[in-house]
Amino acid sequence: MDLLNIIEEIEKVDPEFQDKISPRRAAIKNITSFGSKVAVAALPFAVGSLFKKAYAQQSSSAIVGVLNYALTLEFLEYNFYNTGLNGSMSTILKGTMSQSELAGLNLITTDEMHHVTFLQGVITSLGGTPYTVPTTGYDFTAKGNFRDVFTNSNTFLAVAETFEDTGVRAYKGQAGAILRNKTVLTAALDIHSVEARHASHLRMLRRARMIASGMSVTAAIRPWITGANDTGIGAAVDGSYAGEDNVMQGGVNVATGLPAYNTIAGANAATSATQAFDEPLDMPTVVGIVKPFFN
Repeated sequence: MDLLNIIEEIEKVDPEFQDKISPRRAAIKNITSFGSKVAVAALPFAVGSLFKKAYAQQSSSAIVGVLNYALTLEFLEYNFYNTGLNGSMSTILKGTMSQSELAGLNLITTDEMHHVTFLQGVITSLGGTPYTVPTTGYDFTAKGNFRDVFTNSNTFLAVAETFEDTGVRAYKGQAGAILRNKTVLTAALDIHSVEARHASHLRMLRRARMIASGMSVTAAIRPWITGANDTGIGAAVDGSYAGEDNVMQGGVNVATGLPAYNTIAGANAATSATQAFDEPLDMPTVVGIVKPFFN
């Protein structure tokens, strides 16, 4: 075993390796205090243990960071629904909603509460400190962009939909960061799919309202995202849909890959292609999107 060569190869893919392993270099030196034959025999096990310790701590810390990021979003969603449905302005807001609409929103609120509780528990079990709601609280008007969010149910549903759509893309954007922990990955995917169902439900509520108001079926919002601006509530949330007009998937242009389908009367290849795929959002982008909703 050429230890130096192994370290050189690792540094090619992880430039920070020396920093991670440096606190444990003394252990390598201690091995040489044994006889040379013993040292050679012990080296594979010692190195394996060192690598495991070096990367286990990093992996756990990285996962906690991702989970706290998810917890921040879940808290934002839960507090948004709870404020709208149970806060001081809830009587006004609920007065413009049907019982079936309220039933669905109450269920979503409960789901978000369970997501918060679950994430707090996992973060604690990993030795981390769960994110807590800032004492300054939230600004659900997004710095005045949605001043009637808790008095106009149409605005409330539109902002709720945007939160859910953003959450779906945010979870997808962090999948690679938690691949090493299958338990956390599975749980995150479970939450991701529920967030997608929430988004679809809210979109259907808005679609039904639009059609009832006289909007054409084709013009009304759909249960799935179409293109890069799909909320109808202004530029303040356009970032949530940036990139959703992408038609390249795995190097394939899906807008031109199905010519038989594209001949169907009225079918728009680019539109249908963007509807068929959801794009991930990275953490800095999501933080920028939700920042206006924090005081």
